[in-house]
Amino acid sequence: MSQAIKKRSVEIAGHRTSLTLEAAFWRALKRLAAQDRISINKLVERIDRNRQGNLSSAVRVYILERLEAEANSRTAS
Repeated sequence: MSQAIKKRSVEIAGHRTSLTLEAAFWRALKRLAAQDRISINKLVERIDRNRQGNLSSAVRVYILERLEAEANSRTAS
């Protein structure tokens, strides 16, 4: 599985910016946005509002925390 870093444009509060993530993180971000029934841009905007540090790192941490929460809820069931 390729983990090539991909740079894509996203729109946050009406402004375009670039976001650089590994392919696995892009796939996870897309899946989480679909679960929330929102666009990737809206999810990134949500992450951006609460971030500290750079956006790419904040997105990675958000994805990790969501996936951990999902795993924990499955094991608690």
